[in-house]
Amino acid sequence: MNRNLIVKNAAQLVTCKGFTAKKGEAMSDLGIIENGGVLILDGKITAVGPSHEVTKGINEKEITVIDAAGKAVIPGFVDSHTHFVFGGYRPDEFAWRLRGDSYMDIMNRGGGIANSVGATRKASLDELLVVGTRRLDSMLSFGVTTVEGKSGYGLDRKTELKQLEAMARLNKSHALDIAPTFLGAHAVPTEFKGKTDEFVDHVMEILPEVKEKGLAEFCDIFCEENVFSVDQSRRLLVRAKELGLGVKIHADEIVQLGGTELAAELGAVSADHLLQASEQGIRDLAASGTVATLLPGTAFSLKEDYAQGRSMIDHGCAVALATDFNPGSCFSNSIPLIYALACLYMKLSPEEALTALTINGAAAVGRADTIGSIDVGKQGDLVILEYPSYRFIPYHVGVNTVETVIKTGKIVFSKKL
Repeated sequence: MNRNLIVKNAAQLVTCKGFTAKKGEAMSDLGIIENGGVLILDGKITAVGPSHEVTKGINEKEITVIDAAGKAVIPGFVDSHTHFVFGGYRPDEFAWRLRGDSYMDIMNRGGGIANSVGATRKASLDELLVVGTRRLDSMLSFGVTTVEGKSGYGLDRKTELKQLEAMARLNKSHALDIAPTFLGAHAVPTEFKGKTDEFVDHVMEILPEVKEKGLAEFCDIFCEENVFSVDQSRRLLVRAKELGLGVKIHADEIVQLGGTELAAELGAVSADHLLQASEQGIRDLAASGTVATLLPGTAFSLKEDYAQGRSMIDHGCAVALATDFNPGSCFSNSIPLIYALACLYMKLSPEEALTALTINGAAAVGRADTIGSIDVGKQGDLVILEYPSYRFIPYHVGVNTVETVIKTGKIVFSKKL
């Protein structure tokens, strides 16, 4: 398969340069090259710079050429927190929230995660592959070239492994790269009601099989009041680390419980949500290598206060943004919506938001060395916008400005085709 391609004459080539997460002020450094060009050979970026330098010595009759005059070129987006493999939908719960029912109220009466667990347990592997493919196609159209996917709608061995197997197959069949996460501790299922410690033991028993079969790169847990405590979360994640899995935490989303501090303590790859993160937790994240993954679409959908993105960056944290695409609290995979919410309500600059959705998103899935920026040696994952500047992404509020998506040197989406 030919994966040789050159993009030239970009009004802005926004490199987001770097091989590690960017913290604090560094998040504003986008490394913009005007009239820029990128050469991709065998799927890898081999030259980046002004177009006249990149095209020098290239026989354009022997390579795919894209003239990006009047358009901005950016790295492929990395959506570093999603739950895209699930069965069933929950539109009624959206209406319930509109009338004032809280997320926990709905969860306590059998809605929420438990609702999706029932539907996902019933869904066949083939059914999950069909809906998973459709959702990945939509993500690709928004410029996402790598996505993290979590299990967590099985809460039993069979269904958790089914979700992870679906992601493994989709990773082979679809253009997007998938970073799989085992979220067996997403909630306590009805069969373990009142026996949370025993359920954590059950999840820990599944961990070795997940690792042995290579079905997940990370282990995650919903560390939250009335779900899993800090001590229970520590116990599971320490075991996951012993087995060689990276760890992530759903931390301090609803109640300030201390999950943020735990993430820093354990050296988690990311701490996610963080709506109620404490000042100490923010300082701990800044001092650690843990990425603060913020999910403004969820706060928007639940009508909750947003995470303190501005404060986190000012304290020197590495902040990523992700959709949290899921059937309940955020049924949206709209990157432009997430971008705009971050700028309008979390006070991120357009530059910081782009960093958060590219190189820092890559760091949040442990891949900043290979994706997330337009640097020589990285995968040739690019997005060409319809407009001459990346600033059109939040400015054109909620509207998709992506024209072309390139994955490892191959055009995988184009509005022109």
